[in-house]
Amino acid sequence: MAEKKTMMQEFTKGFLKENPVLRLVLGTCPTLAISTSVIGAIGMGISATAVLIGSNVVISALRKVIPAKVRIPAYIIVIAAFVTIVQMLVKAFAPAVDEMLGIYLPLIVVNCIILGRAEAFAGKNPVLASTVDGIGMGIGFTAAIVLMSIIREFFGAGSLAGIAIFPASIPPVAILILPPGGFFVYGLMMAFANKLAEKKGLKKATLEGCDACPMAQACALRGEDKAESEVTA
Repeated sequence: MAEKKTMMQEFTKGFLKENPVLRLVLGTCPTLAISTSVIGAIGMGISATAVLIGSNVVISALRKVIPAKVRIPAYIIVIAAFVTIVQMLVKAFAPAVDEMLGIYLPLIVVNCIILGRAEAFAGKNPVLASTVDGIGMGIGFTAAIVLMSIIREFFGAGSLAGIAIFPASIPPVAILILPPGGFFVYGLMMAFANKLAEKKGLKKATLEGCDACPMAQACALRGEDKAESEVTA
């Protein structure tokens, strides 16, 4: 029973407690860029989830084989392989979605959600737990970006999934599909997620610099941040 409970916790943590977009503040670039269209957001969510699950499984299975000194390049190679497969499938079966996602589909290779889960979880846990983690985090990411796209497309373009909703007499709030509108909606969603998490007794999502990032140990920027802090002090 305890094992099942643990697996359920691993699965559901990405929904709110550790939602990659609203709580960990990861993957903001595709979230802001693709969330102007519901169809594009769904395509990005499914693609990122497929890559996340596949890379988590392979990295977890090879975690004892990959040397620690080259683990980050090895992770990127594994992730890139899955991104290539997903991109080819999207191009073949959903060319319209591929056109919507544009450069952001291949950029999943360096998406900090994917690489972060590989470093923080899959590289340290067994295959089953890593698979569950990938599914849960993927659902959390997809839910966040789709919800954001619904708000932005509905109020900003007067449509949903490309189907006009607003009558011609009611002009949409066009700024919501522009970058400033994206940041505005993102901020509101993060505030709501923080409030909901607070009611459930969870800590607020805060930006704590490089030390809070799952890639902090391997990232050169962390050393630069510390050097700048020492100079400032």
